[in-house]
Amino acid sequence: MKALLELHYLQNFAPSNLNRDDTGSPKDAYFGGTRRARVSSQSFKRAMRMDFRARGTIHPEELGERTKRAHEEIARVLRDTHARDESAALTAAELALGGLGLPVKDGKSQYLLFLGRDELSRMADLTNTHWDALQSGAEDGGKKAKSKKAALPGDLAKELARALDGSRAVDVALFGRMLADLPEKNADAAAQVAHAISTHAMRGREFDFYTAVDDLKPTDTAGADMLGTVEFGSATYYRYACVDLRKLLENLGGDVDLAVRGLRAFLEASVFAAPTGKQNTFAAHNAPGLMVQVVREDASPRNLANAFEKAVREDKGFVRPSMIALGEEKARQDRIFGDEGRARYVNAVDDEKFAALGEPQESVKALIDATVADAQAILNTLKAARG
Repeated sequence: MKALLELHYLQNFAPSNLNRDDTGSPKDAYFGGTRRARVSSQSFKRAMRMDFRARGTIHPEELGERTKRAHEEIARVLRDTHARDESAALTAAELALGGLGLPVKDGKSQYLLFLGRDELSRMADLTNTHWDALQSGAEDGGKKAKSKKAALPGDLAKELARALDGSRAVDVALFGRMLADLPEKNADAAAQVAHAISTHAMRGREFDFYTAVDDLKPTDTAGADMLGTVEFGSATYYRYACVDLRKLLENLGGDVDLAVRGLRAFLEASVFAAPTGKQNTFAAHNAPGLMVQVVREDASPRNLANAFEKAVREDKGFVRPSMIALGEEKARQDRIFGDEGRARYVNAVDDEKFAALGEPQESVKALIDATVADAQAILNTLKAARG
């Protein structure tokens, strides 16, 4: 069984297209026999990772980079920290990655690599330590690094592999990674994030027909110089996420302080970060209306989306009936499955109280502070058990 932190949010987005499919349409899904609006988990996780950087709760060196240009970052460290020639540093970095089976071709790796900045720094330090040998390797056969796994001098390949043995990157620990060519360096995610779905049936997409006029031809009345359409929609979404506290601590090497700061960053981002699709067009900056946070021990995850298996019907809006349905579902599941945990919530819509959702809080800060305190107590217990 797991020690869990779970989030259950209701968020009402105004007309927008936050997350679109390959045709430019807002994403959707069938649930409970009706079509629902949908925002993918990937778009929320991306927004949260960017919020980690902007908010500053986590130091930049405690975050990761998802990139096809890891060799450029390694080369930058070699140039700025070790005063190496930029061109030679780039070649050495490409050879080092190629030696790990992560070749660089046409200026990019074959796929996105999610590496902690600490791992990139360790690789740069090793590349600097073995500089002369790598330069010789580049002269003798560095081109092989761009097509297949290249031979590296001595035990450098093993040392570079050890540089990826563990990262203090909070976002890597939370969201995990897969390195297809180095499966032993994969990281199982501590956090699971569900696709957000509307609590009610989607009433069809709408289309915005727009035109634009050339500013330097103000007297030309023949017509617009550009026109088109963009799809959009609005909905009240149910969002769910859970964090395995034991796994988070394990991924961060048992560092309780870093895990606590990571959880705080995760909770702040869960409230304030949103996907950025078409935001310059729609500015749908709508915070969650209901935020429920639950900490449970010896428990299994409990998604409450079935509160909306029967689509909510409009009753002076969708938010209030969605809140009632969520409270009823939580109460039902707590009664049947037990272990309601330590639940708290903020109702940002009105003053209505929902006993089934836990202890009401006056602000988001109070909610996060209380949740983090509960989680920290569990993390300390887990740390002590690790020895």
